Amino acid sequence: MTAWRVHQYGDFEKVLCLESCPPPPPPGGSDAVIRVSAIGLNFLEVLSIAGKYQEKSPLPFIPGVEAAGRVIEAAPGSPFQVGDRLMTVGSGACAGYMTVQPDKTFNLPADMPFDDAAAFQLIYQTAHVALAHRARLADGEFLLVHAGAGGVGSAAIQIGRALGARVIATAGSDEKLGVCLRCGAEAAINYRTENFVQRTLEITGGRGADVIFDPVGGAVFEESTRCIAFEGRIVVIGFASGRIPKIAANRILLKNIDVVGLYWGNYRQFNSLRIEKTQKDLCQLYTSGKIKPVIYRVYPFTELKKALSALSGRKSFGKVIIDRPVAED
Repeated sequence: MTAWRVHQYGDFEKVLCLESCPPPPPPGGSDAVIRVSAIGLNFLEVLSIAGKYQEKSPLPFIPGVEAAGRVIEAAPGSPFQVGDRLMTVGSGACAGYMTVQPDKTFNLPADMPFDDAAAFQLIYQTAHVALAHRARLADGEFLLVHAGAGGVGSAAIQIGRALGARVIATAGSDEKLGVCLRCGAEAAINYRTENFVQRTLEITGGRGADVIFDPVGGAVFEESTRCIAFEGRIVVIGFASGRIPKIAANRILLKNIDVVGLYWGNYRQFNSLRIEKTQKDLCQLYTSGKIKPVIYRVYPFTELKKALSALSGRKSFGKVIIDRPVAED
């Protein structure tokens, strides 16, 4: 099969190699093998290739964790059958074929194309668990979403609207502000030219945001404590800024706020039923037309480096998708 492989850690432009590799072995246990139709890229691919991700992949490895495709072979104990259309999170997605595990894999809704499926699982499950479960977002509350044009940010805007919230979003360009508004934000703030604290207070009539969704960290988190409402909730999703912030405990006390974290991956270990319920809820929202992935561009398989460059250079918005390898057509 055709695959991208990494033989040494480093800059993806230098270390990614397009190669012919053996296909996955016959699946055992409850696993299955899919023919990959679409790959969803995430910033963790850049970190993983560089050897900087928190879970270091042993060399050599095929990058990519999120994909969608059709089952071509299933083990006797697998819940899936040949021909099933699946979305999955695992390892080795940037290849013609991929072994998938049932606890990380879901059937597609009948009307969902593979491109949407490859862009769906990580960002929507993260946003939904963060807002509905961790933040307890309620109908009519103000939700502030940072980096609203990104993959998880655009998902958070859509889910916030679906839950009845009034959504404010931040982004860094006119194009990305437009993405936020099309996703359902009623106000979009350019953090490069406007003070998002002041603008959030103006929009909310001085109250502040009831829930703040923060995948950025750093100064964005610290400033967010100045525009959080009384009994508000700040949900920490990640640290895209590269700096892990700190908070003085008196700020938590004075406004009676909650600061909660969301590391989606841990739910597989500690509460897998939460993931199953979340996926069911998300599929219903998708089928009803309330959520739909924002796809920046679908790149040919041979242009993985170009796609990663758009992602790492913050040129893209929503999700970046890689098409199937031509050799596997």
